[in-house]
Amino acid sequence: MATLAKENVAPADIAWEVIDPKAYAEWDHLLDTFDWLREHMPVARIERPEALHPPFWLVTRYDDVMRISKDNATFLNNPRTVVFSTNDGIEFAKAYSGGTEHMVASLVTFDAPIHMKYRKLTQEWFMPKNLRTIEGEVRGIAKAAVDRLLAAAGENGGVVDFSKAVAAPYPLHVVMQILGVPEKDEQRMLMLTQQMFGGQDEDLNQSGMKDLPPEVVLQIVAGAVKDFEAYFAKLTAEKRANPTGDVASTIANATVDGEPLNDRDMMGYYIIVAAAGHDTTSASTAGAMLALAQDPEQWARVKADRSLLAGIVEEAIRWTSPVQHFMRTAAEDTEVGGQKIAKGDWLMINYVAANHDPAQFDNPRKFDAARSPNRHLAFGAGAHQCLGLHLARLEMRILFEELLDRIDAVELAGEAKRSNSTFVGGLKTLPLRITPG
Repeated sequence: MATLAKENVAPADIAWEVIDPKAYAEWDHLLDTFDWLREHMPVARIERPEALHPPFWLVTRYDDVMRISKDNATFLNNPRTVVFSTNDGIEFAKAYSGGTEHMVASLVTFDAPIHMKYRKLTQEWFMPKNLRTIEGEVRGIAKAAVDRLLAAAGENGGVVDFSKAVAAPYPLHVVMQILGVPEKDEQRMLMLTQQMFGGQDEDLNQSGMKDLPPEVVLQIVAGAVKDFEAYFAKLTAEKRANPTGDVASTIANATVDGEPLNDRDMMGYYIIVAAAGHDTTSASTAGAMLALAQDPEQWARVKADRSLLAGIVEEAIRWTSPVQHFMRTAAEDTEVGGQKIAKGDWLMINYVAANHDPAQFDNPRKFDAARSPNRHLAFGAGAHQCLGLHLARLEMRILFEELLDRIDAVELAGEAKRSNSTFVGGLKTLPLRITPG
């Protein structure tokens, strides 16, 4: 990697916040940090004197993040890792994968031309026309989720943790049905996802340990990847012997350039659909419920006028920004926001910062269901825009239709807490008091 220029080096305390998982649980303070960076150092060099990680450029302005997201020729997903990692993590991934910085090879790690070839394998599955054919099934899953929510609240004086009761299991069940994973295996998929994305959080990684050292986190993530691979290897054999109409059958029997997918790419495809397909929607669903619980009048308005629901869904996705960043590598010497970037430099495009840029969003910390336009970057942009964005919107709309039909009022019944995570983040607890309708 080229040696980065010394200008625009972020102060040590700010550099630490950007990479500290616990900082992402302190949401308002984190947004304060991004506000300062956006104003004083919109393209900031993040480095640590302890050399915990390779230096990188942190990009916080909306326009710059949008430009990088769309310019996939100048800013590559390969060969460096697309998720922030420490030096130890990078070396661990290389040892695990046989030389690459990606522990999992998937759509998010591929560049053109292979990326689009792989994306097209399942793209039609996630388009609105096809999703309409499963809307009835999704509604049935949503109804069952609300049944369980009301039952749990009824057993506990009206109080329930919405994150655990609905926001986590509901999108999990939807995406597993689409993928073709039997319902009996869903808890295993949830556990493995939490270990992959929640490895930095003591409440989500299921390790029972506090203040985990980095090497333990790496072992948790690697163990989850291995378990995913073993599970999907078995599922592949089943779907090749007896293909059905689900996404797993499509992946198991797919060919690219006339050849079946190799095992590593196939496993990565399953994992990205299984893991990324529900944890992100879980975060935005819980975020929407938090906003509504904090504003009883808004709950009453949308209960009376469902045309407001689309705005609530979209704003919740911006407001929570579940995928908090991706990394890119400069393919050539270039410039971002007036800062020279050398070929080989590593960049973090931070979606939390971009989606709270006041130059693009008026009063960005306010949850504004009427916000228009709302061209947020929570789904990314360009060729790597989230494959499941239409599914996420569908799931949230249908769930909230069912919630609004059967609940008169919601209010906070305790402290809502975010997960400690630099990559995929959201509420891990959301205690609510529910008044049934």
